Amino acid sequence: MSAVVADLKDARVPECLQWTREQVGNWIEDLGFPYYRDCFESNLVNGRKLIHIDASTLPRIGITDFKHIKLITETIRGMLGIEQPDWSRSISLPPRENLGMYLERKSKTGEHANGLTYRKFLLTNEEIKWQPPLANHCLILPHD
Repeated sequence: MSAVVADLKDARVPECLQWTREQVGNWIEDLGFPYYRDCFESNLVNGRKLIHIDASTLPRIGITDFKHIKLITETIRGMLGIEQPDWSRSISLPPRENLGMYLERKSKTGEHANGLTYRKFLLTNEEIKWQPPLANHCLILPHD
């Protein structure tokens, strides 16, 4: 089974991940911003690239109205199922959720990214799970 089909069958993977540039353009029009369609299409934004669209990227592709930036980024986070950045989040928590890390890997092009499924990502990435550093690592000294 191809990675695209496997991801489409996995309810945890957002459907918009498979969107073409044209479908992203249709989405931005449906959101009420037909004049931004060219901003997305000329920058080759497809469903796999949406993970990289945030408040700092939108001005670089030509979207500068702050209210529009807020609405577009909130909608993208909602479609992708990723949480809003919480700047007061504890440093003892993992920096990202599995889905966010998967979407970042999937946003790349190439044989590895094209063949990657969410299920395969979860099975093969056990070793990269984040562990908080020891708070007393400097206090552990060898005894004589």
